[in-house]
Amino acid sequence: MLKSLMNRIGSRWNQQRLDRCRRRALVAPLLMLLLLPAAADESLPADASLPVVATFSILGDLTETIGGARVTVRTLVGPGGDAHVYTPTPADARQLGEAQLLIVNGLGFEGWMDRLVEAAGYGGPIVVATDGVAPRRTEDGGTDPHAWQDPANGRRYIENIRDGLVAVDPDGAAGYRERAAQLLADLDGVAARMSESLAAIPVERRRVVTSHDAFGYFGDAFDIDFIAPVGTSTESEASAADVAALVRQIRREQIPAVFVENISDPRLLEQIRRETGAQLGGTLYSDALSSSDGPAATYLDMLTYNTTTLAAALATAAADIGVEPPAPATSHGDPK
Repeated sequence: MLKSLMNRIGSRWNQQRLDRCRRRALVAPLLMLLLLPAAADESLPADASLPVVATFSILGDLTETIGGARVTVRTLVGPGGDAHVYTPTPADARQLGEAQLLIVNGLGFEGWMDRLVEAAGYGGPIVVATDGVAPRRTEDGGTDPHAWQDPANGRRYIENIRDGLVAVDPDGAAGYRERAAQLLADLDGVAARMSESLAAIPVERRRVVTSHDAFGYFGDAFDIDFIAPVGTSTESEASAADVAALVRQIRREQIPAVFVENISDPRLLEQIRRETGAQLGGTLYSDALSSSDGPAATYLDMLTYNTTTLAAALATAAADIGVEPPAPATSHGDPK
C-alpha cells in the first residue's frame, strides 16, 4: 500500500515519448546498416576520432571505455548531474548536431531528448542502451528507467554500445570488441563480489530507505527492499502525509538505515532519520557518477561503492540488534 502511495507521486512517463524511443530503437539498426558502406569507404582519418554524444555520465563512462582513443565522447549530464530535471542548452544542440552517434538510456529516462534531437536537427543513428532489457514496472503501471543498477542489465548496455560503435565505424570493430570483452569480464567480477558482500546480511534486515525509487533493479537482483518517499523521478515531491506514513513504517518495521543520494537534496532524508532513529547509512550513487576524484568515478566503481556502503550499514544494524554480522568479503583487488 505504501509503495503504491509513493509511486503515485512519481511522475508518469509520457507514453508518446516511450513510443518514439521504441521506434528509434527499431529504426536505428536499419540506419546503421545503411551507413555501413559509407563508413567503409570513408573511414576515420588516422588523426581523427568518432564524435559521440551520450546523455548522462554512466553512458559516457561505458562509451569512453569501449571506444578508447578512437572516440570523442560528449556527455550531456555529467557527474553529479540529475538527468530527470536536466534542461538542454544551445551548446548541447550544437554538439549533437556534429555527432555521428547518439547513445541514450531509453525507458523514458531522458524526457527532454526528443526536443533536443529536433533542435539539433540530428538524423543519425541512435543506440538505446536498454534495448533488450526487461523493464521493471512500478506499482502504478509506470516504467522504471534505472536498469543499469542491475549488473546483468549492465552487460546489455555494454553490448548495445559496442554494436552501435561497430556499426558506424567498422574499421575500429576489433578494438571496440576487445575493450567491450574486457569490460564485460570486469563487470562479471564486480557482480560476483557484490553477491558475496551481501549474501551474509540476513534477508529480513535487507530493508533501507533512499531518496527516490532508483534502486528497484538492484533490489530485485540482490533481494533488498528499497523504500523511497518519492517515485522513480526526482521531479516529484513527497507530501507531508507520505512522509508521515513512511516514518510510521520505518518505526513499525524497524528499518535499520536511510541513505542519501548524490543527486538529491539530503534534507528530507535527514528529517526522516531524526524522526525514526534509523542510522544514516551513507551516500549512494543512483543516476550519476562521482567526479573523477570521487569514490564512484566509473560504472564499475559505482556498483562496488554502493554495495560496500549498503553491506557495511546493514551489517552494523544487524549487530546492533544481536544478529551476527557477516565476515568481510575477500579482497579481489581493483575491479578495473
